[in-house]
Amino acid sequence: MNSTPWAKRTLYGFSAVIVLLSLVALATWVWLRQSLPVLSGELTTGQLERPVTIERDAQGIAFIHAESRTDSAFALGFLHAQERFFQMDLLRRNSAGELAALVGAAALPHDRRVRRHQFRARAERNIAAMPEPHRQVVERYTDGVNFGLSQLGSAPWEYTLLRQTPRPWEPADSLLTIFSMYLTLQSDTGEFEARDNALAELLPGDLYQFFVPKGGMWDAPLMGDARGPLSLPQTDIAALVDSQEPLAYGKMESEDMIFGSNNWVVGGALTEHGAAIVADDMHLAITVPNIWFRAGWNVPGTDFEMRGATLPGGPIIVAGSNGKLAWGFTNTTADWGDLIPLEVSDSGEQYRTPDGWMAFEVEREEIAISGQPAEILEVRKTIWGPVIGENHAGTPLAYRWVAHDVRGANLNIIKLETTANTRAAMDLAPKFGIPHQNFVLGDSEGNIGWTVAGPIPRRVGLDGSRSVSWADGTAYWDGYLPLEQHPSIYNPPSHRIWTANSRTMDGEFLRVMGDGGYALGARQQQIRDALFARQRFNEQDLLDLQLDDRAIFLERWQAQLQELLANTQGYDDVRDQVVNWGGHASADSVGYRIVRNFRLRFIDLTVAPVLTYMQRQHPDFKFGRVNRQIEYPAWEMLANEPAHLLNPEFESWNALKLAALDKVLKDMAEDGLPRSQQTWGVQNAAKIQHPLGRAVAAVNWFTAMPADPLPGDSHMPRFQSSTNGASQRMVVAPGREEFGIFHMATGQSAHPLSPFFGNGHRDWVEGNPSPLKKQATSYTLTLR
Repeated sequence: MNSTPWAKRTLYGFSAVIVLLSLVALATWVWLRQSLPVLSGELTTGQLERPVTIERDAQGIAFIHAESRTDSAFALGFLHAQERFFQMDLLRRNSAGELAALVGAAALPHDRRVRRHQFRARAERNIAAMPEPHRQVVERYTDGVNFGLSQLGSAPWEYTLLRQTPRPWEPADSLLTIFSMYLTLQSDTGEFEARDNALAELLPGDLYQFFVPKGGMWDAPLMGDARGPLSLPQTDIAALVDSQEPLAYGKMESEDMIFGSNNWVVGGALTEHGAAIVADDMHLAITVPNIWFRAGWNVPGTDFEMRGATLPGGPIIVAGSNGKLAWGFTNTTADWGDLIPLEVSDSGEQYRTPDGWMAFEVEREEIAISGQPAEILEVRKTIWGPVIGENHAGTPLAYRWVAHDVRGANLNIIKLETTANTRAAMDLAPKFGIPHQNFVLGDSEGNIGWTVAGPIPRRVGLDGSRSVSWADGTAYWDGYLPLEQHPSIYNPPSHRIWTANSRTMDGEFLRVMGDGGYALGARQQQIRDALFARQRFNEQDLLDLQLDDRAIFLERWQAQLQELLANTQGYDDVRDQVVNWGGHASADSVGYRIVRNFRLRFIDLTVAPVLTYMQRQHPDFKFGRVNRQIEYPAWEMLANEPAHLLNPEFESWNALKLAALDKVLKDMAEDGLPRSQQTWGVQNAAKIQHPLGRAVAAVNWFTAMPADPLPGDSHMPRFQSSTNGASQRMVVAPGREEFGIFHMATGQSAHPLSPFFGNGHRDWVEGNPSPLKKQATSYTLTLR
């Protein structure tokens, strides 16, 4: 009898909850709508020379029609601010060491480290040093950004969550976005050099040569040959550890996960239309929104039309086409900075230089912290660069880095907008102020080329591979290499050029570039071999190569594991999965996941004595970026089983291999799924989130991309992980942009209610050939 009132109360309570949730959802929707960008109509700016028209298609790809380059820069700044201001803010704060002022003390360790480089002051210096036309473009872009920000109904939604107010854009901020790319693509602490030096000085020489090789059979340089096989060391690995000492085991990530990119070009002799075709996919962290913003514009007074990827925060196309020339970038992974061990006085207040003892220059940097008092950081500076830490022996280190110089960041890449051919563009490359890139390009006449984009230091008295004192004046940088000494390749006889962050050069060109931790060459080799397997190419052929997920690199590992299982009882289901792995990094393959992870766990177990030895003498040591060539010693140990290199915790190599496999199976079981469902796609599911989603889970509810199971992996062209991969894929023949292809993860807009939020993401996931050019106009906005 009493159930009816109870049921009514429950129903009323449930209804109240539904109403409350609906009101919250409505309030959230209304709040979010206030910061939506303006897509159509007219806006009076009071700042333009002549009206500018911005056309967008259904995917949000923008094309700007302007009568001056400064006005198109204004319009691009407007677009970036309307769609991506919070992202731009993070980029400038990242390199300026000003994140804590926005997000609080959690960012303080980052700000302390980065502030030593004083990039804001360097950006302001570089703006002042710019040629007047370039400075005008940056200044008008800045005006456009601030106008675009002012035309939002409210500040971008992220600022409400953080209880912050956006700070206006400044010209120097555009160069800070370039410095942010330095922090992404190069080390601000000389990490590779420091760890490689520690290994070279602390390990017995023959073990260093074995465990830290400089290349091998997977090399696929543009110039030179692959390196020869390794020689086995004589030293017994057990000598590195004490029998009573527990071994240190670190979990190895794939050594090729450096997120640096692929690109290649085929010359006109290999295409039906006679124009070169450029393919470019830059590998970076994938977040919401994407790092790139797609746009194009006419170049006033010319017949050039720009199309491609812009970096919000800057007024230029980074990778794309001008209708006569197309280009793309991959990180060189060469050596663009030197650590300098300092000879310090007993008091610690002076260091020795070629001109005698000199006092450290000390500058105080104030780091603002949201919700807390500011912190003062003392930056110690030398004539060569800031003091960035100590080496493994406790010696203070100064850092000489190209990023610190005036030539490190500028707007010279804008000259590509009116460059019609490959040779002329290559001649511009040494003056580009960007993190050093493999600059791969082709033109409408079929010419192709490769060179290094960015200034190359002329080292005297050192080769950069080892940290040496500069105190006596015999080691130094003597400016930068002139154009005629810059590494380059133009119209090679093969009509093919390829790069993928591995070694590209040999001989003198390799000497001047150095080694900053080259990627293993397997990915680069797979691209090269695929290019030589065909004699004719079109745009779809190059997209197919970008999507190539064949596991060629792991074939020999699969064969070894299959042989191990054939002679071992109790692994019947595992054996079947390995035998039927498919030979691809397919999202639905269980066998690929087992083979891939078996290799990494095998490396964990085999290098543990080396890691233990290094941490005993250098407690903070991690293999980090120095493990990129570890494939060569790992394979030697797997295939040949040298008794004196066996981890002493195992009685046999067979026992070590089975322990590695058991660790893989145990990790897979943590998914809670039957083995038959523990696919590569389960491990490699997309986790593409807004930066604030890591701290505020609710943000993921309305901003995160779907957790798609992704094919592809590190040692193949289709590199993809849960959080990193091809931030864009571009294929274009200059003059044939209507046939060009462009993929971009996530979408054009950072606003979850925008019609462009997530548009195009399915093409990126599925590999569909989406267009490079803006399609039919869906929205038109005029700035007056």
